[in-house]
Parts: sequence; structure tokens; C-alpha cells
Amino acid sequence: MANTYIDTNKLPHTTTPAGEYVEVLNDALCGAKNVVGTLRWLTSGQTYDAVCDARTNQLLYLMEGEATVTVNTKAHEVAKGNGIYLGPSESASIAHRGTAPVKLFQLVVPKQGA
Repeated sequence: MANTYIDTNKLPHTTTPAGEYVEVLNDALCGAKNVVGTLRWLTSGQTYDAVCDARTNQLLYLMEGEATVTVNTKAHEVAKGNGIYLGPSESASIAHRGTAPVKLFQLVVPKQGA
């Protein structure tokens, strides 16, 4: 199997009210079938709602900054190095907290057996 180098600094970023993001892992970039990896940035006042459908799981890992993650109406203050796993049909809200931007890595994979 060949290695694929992906220069994430050269990929096109998209800016939305829920922050900036860029896909860094997908079929087009490296042949990753049914898997999507995304870098997301949140700044002051921004919130990202991560939602799984019935066929996917997600892992969100906080690479930089501080955030408040709300799951099932319970808020958790998190910082660099913290992560959250979402199973099928689960969701979480990630809100920027603190002064530095938040950088998240989000990995979406299919449910086992799907």
C-alpha cells in the first residue's frame, strides 16, 4: 500500500457561521471509503452541532483551545486533549470558550455492519 501525503494547509477551507472547516481525509484525497476526517476551528461566539445519523459514528478530539461540550443537556468544560465519541443517532454541541481559537479533529465512520 502506498502512502499518501496530504498538505492540509493547501486544502480549501470553508467558512460558515458554525466556524471554519476543511476535509483532510476522504475518498477523493486518499481513497478513504466511507470515512471523512475534518479539521474545524471555532472562535468567540461560534458553536458547532455534531450530529450522527443512524448509520454513522463520530469521534471529536480537541486539539487546541477550550470549549463547552453539551451532550443530553449536560455541559462539560473541556480543553486540549479531550475527546467525545458519538454513536449512531447521538449528537453534541461544541461551543468556543476561552480566548484562543478551538481546533477540533472530527472523524466520521460508518456504523459497524452498515
